[in-house]
Amino acid sequence: MNKISRREFLKFASFTAATLGLSQSVPEVAYALENAAKGQPPVIWIQGASCTGCSISLLNSVHPDIKEILLEIISLKFHPNISAATGHVAVEAFLGEAEKNKGKFFLVVEGAVPTKDNGVYCSIGEKDGRELYFSEIIKELGEKAKAVIAIGTCAAYGGIPAADPNPTGCVPVSEVIDPKKVLNIPGCPPHPDWFVGSLAHVLLYNELPKTDKFGRPKMFYGGIIHDNCPRRQYFDNSIFAKDFSEPGCLLLLGCKGPVTYSDCPTRLWNGGVNWCIKAGHPCIGCTEPGFPDKIGPIYEKMPEVKLPGISASADTFGEVVGAATAIGLGAHLIGNIVTGRLGGHKKKDKEGEK
Repeated sequence: MNKISRREFLKFASFTAATLGLSQSVPEVAYALENAAKGQPPVIWIQGASCTGCSISLLNSVHPDIKEILLEIISLKFHPNISAATGHVAVEAFLGEAEKNKGKFFLVVEGAVPTKDNGVYCSIGEKDGRELYFSEIIKELGEKAKAVIAIGTCAAYGGIPAADPNPTGCVPVSEVIDPKKVLNIPGCPPHPDWFVGSLAHVLLYNELPKTDKFGRPKMFYGGIIHDNCPRRQYFDNSIFAKDFSEPGCLLLLGCKGPVTYSDCPTRLWNGGVNWCIKAGHPCIGCTEPGFPDKIGPIYEKMPEVKLPGISASADTFGEVVGAATAIGLGAHLIGNIVTGRLGGHKKKDKEGEK
């Protein structure tokens, strides 16, 4: 296996620093990633009630690409999709790694946690001739992990598996593991940068990044989609599309941008090529705790939202929509607008603690 050079690490560090607002901290970023290249940090990745979409999304990482992530930045100890072992052999493998790296490894959980009937609806292996359920395994692994990353909306908030009527009793990871230990990276699926960037932060500062009240890192989920939407000028001029073939703001067609927090408009997807609204589709609010059913039907205007006047302020509208939606859908869908950036952190800064 080829070793990544310091020059290559500095190149990646520079790109990461520019992206995350760390232009004055390139040496620190490089130092953290060089330490990672020595075989740290160990990562155990397990899946519950999920579609594997979050793992697939990570394959689309560009800076660094998936090869660099797997071979140079993290030490992947277990992932079910690439594990040759199954059953008790697989279980023994990741439990052994967890014990060997106790207090040092990162546990990445993909998918919601079925809890009904003692978790019988999600069995991930066996031990001593007995089925092991996902709900009990993540409790055991979570206690031994340095930190837990709930990747994807299903793991972070329950997502699609927890949608009504939720027949398997799915809950988010933070209801099974101490929430102070859990970092939520929601999205259906999440952007690969959100995972890699959060991991880089932990390597730099040896602590989880600052989070909002829903456990999301502010550096990626610090503002609403609406603030940076390329169609915002249509909204400001009260031009609303009533059909997907028309130009205009997509509010009437179900856009959840005014109440959805993420940096999708500026980060873009597919290697910086596109994202939902640029492709002509309304934001579906997939990073929010109420996704998919409690945030409202995908192609219907959010309930209790009045259209603005000709000179309506987008910022004011965001607040109005937030208040109205809170009444109709529950206050848990609305968070404070913040702009936390990595550049404001110091190694000794404890403000990031939840």
